[in-house]
Amino acid sequence: MKRRSFIKKGSFAATAIICSPLISSSSIKPNSLKPINIGVIGTGVRGSGLIKIINSIEGLNVSACCDILPFRLKEGLAKSESKPKGFLDYRQLLDDKTIDAVIIATTFNTHSKIAIDAVNAGKHVYCEKTLAKGYKNIKALVQKVKSSKIIFQTGHQYHSSRLYTHIVELIKNGKVGTIAAFECQWNRHTNWRRPVPSPEFEKAINWRMYKEFSGGLTAELCSHQIDFVNWVLDATPNTVMGVGGIDYWKDGRETNDNVHLIYNYPNGITAKFTCLTNNAKGGYQIKVLGDKGTILIDTKNAWFYPEGTYEKELSEIDGVSGATVQWNNEKGTPLNVEHLNPTKQALLDFQDSILNNKQPKSDSITGAKTAICVQMGLDAMQKNKTVSYKHNLIT
Repeated sequence: MKRRSFIKKGSFAATAIICSPLISSSSIKPNSLKPINIGVIGTGVRGSGLIKIINSIEGLNVSACCDILPFRLKEGLAKSESKPKGFLDYRQLLDDKTIDAVIIATTFNTHSKIAIDAVNAGKHVYCEKTLAKGYKNIKALVQKVKSSKIIFQTGHQYHSSRLYTHIVELIKNGKVGTIAAFECQWNRHTNWRRPVPSPEFEKAINWRMYKEFSGGLTAELCSHQIDFVNWVLDATPNTVMGVGGIDYWKDGRETNDNVHLIYNYPNGITAKFTCLTNNAKGGYQIKVLGDKGTILIDTKNAWFYPEGTYEKELSEIDGVSGATVQWNNEKGTPLNVEHLNPTKQALLDFQDSILNNKQPKSDSITGAKTAICVQMGLDAMQKNKTVSYKHNLIT
């Protein structure tokens, strides 16, 4: 098949796959002093962004890049400071024995196949969220990782955020008391569409708009917050119901431009997820509501609003008992934690896991649980029915 027809048919990066032989262990040795050579598969907006961050991390080296679009590959290569090799076929990148690990930042529908091939090639894997599309692919990838000795990290970067880690610890230690609900949103005012240099590249560039390749807003945005709720509760939901539609951006897209999901967790806890593309009020936020108070989190900050206390909360500042803490009438008292950009922290954690042969916080199992939740939400909206969790997929 010629490359132009390959893209037009929309099966880019998923056709004529050749599996590599299984390698049971990685070439990386714990506490190795040599740089970790990274191959970045997918050099679009996200992949290229990760390359720029890797440039700033000592001990990580982008040694190869791959993209099926030559102009995207050229852009990715230009962003790296290490003069990497370039490939149009990711299988050729995986054949390179000098590459220790790969970052997969391709279309959602290709994650599972590329990740399985990477494990077969003995490469450590950082797979961008959402882990895999569809229950069958989720199960296949988890089973493959379980049978290997590679380090596998799912790119839910807030799982690495030191702010979010601190918040999870506070909640588990009773800061908000008994949790009643989560209210999560990620609202934007944008059509999410990117310019296309030629019509033949429409689906390759705007793949998020098409069901064959994408899980839409649920997979690309809501998944981060679903992952957080699973993490806090150390649980998965029993059921989900939801609605969504293509109600504002009438531009030929197939994935919803608004989604509204309600997941029912054990002990009667509900988690609501809203994502709009025609109103940005409130932007990104998570509210954790309990009988002792509420924690509000955005991408960089968090606040605690004690239940029943609507004035000023007293605490210790600089060792002075009873001093008045900083207070925001709408949000409460800030929960200040010094932390890095979550994506950079996630890549540092990936590096640390490889060097010290330890399990990442956001691994294939946590990633799979979130991916199952995402697919549940997509099914609930498409079928207009309540969908139950599938526990047998990753046991």
